Amino acid sequence: MTLAVRDVEYLRALIARHSGNCLDATHDYLYESRLHRLTRGRGFSSVAQLVAALRSAPGSLLEHSVAEAMTINETSFFREPAAFELLRRTLLPALIARRRQRRNLLFWSAACSSGQEVYSLAMLLRENVPLLTSWTIDILGTDLCAELIARAAAARYSRVEVSRGLPTPLLLRYMVRAGDDAWEVSPALRSLCRFQPRNLCTTPPLPQLCDVIFLRNVMLYFPPATRARVLQTIHRSLAPDGILFLGATEQMPDSPLWKAVRTPGAVWYCPLPAR
Repeated sequence: MTLAVRDVEYLRALIARHSGNCLDATHDYLYESRLHRLTRGRGFSSVAQLVAALRSAPGSLLEHSVAEAMTINETSFFREPAAFELLRRTLLPALIARRRQRRNLLFWSAACSSGQEVYSLAMLLRENVPLLTSWTIDILGTDLCAELIARAAAARYSRVEVSRGLPTPLLLRYMVRAGDDAWEVSPALRSLCRFQPRNLCTTPPLPQLCDVIFLRNVMLYFPPATRARVLQTIHRSLAPDGILFLGATEQMPDSPLWKAVRTPGAVWYCPLPAR
């Protein structure tokens, strides 16, 4: 059943209000597919009936569940590998040299989805910087969707998921079999990582400055004002000599807060002093 135009417009406004995502008309087909499970789970016979319930109880927790269900959750291990290679080859060694006195590093994977980016960072560190075993390493993954955060913390992935981007040597070194069709991240690697739900559009900066932030493929559907607000929060969460990665196809809006550093394989951003 096709949703009425007024129901689509209602959902579009609700999702933008709760998550910052602005889905244009080319994505109207997503409402039926992404809200199907939530609709059935809450006992509604159709998405239209779900919308009617939302209208009758504005401000309910159901609104947040709808916004979570409509988030884009595409991810994989070592997605856009050029960024990981740049970090491994150039940026991480220089960062470690600057942190030798305090001997700790904080990474933040914002909008981490089901956690593959977080565990990819942990593998990169374990593989390439053995001296960090004596450092305090903290890799934080956050996402709007509490269900995805629970999945990430469980660290269990299907055969299809581990086949996307995870080299076999790393699979065998850092994952353990969990049945015929699943793998789990090893406890030693999981000890570097933690996860928490977080709405980038509404929550304040992190209390501790990060050394590296991955904010990749998350602002594609944000309107300009929301992008600017999120990037201000990220700027206030990043150390003055820290490193920011956006998605390979994303461009930083014109801003006095960031300087783009272009390399042959990838682009990263360093924060400029706030005026």
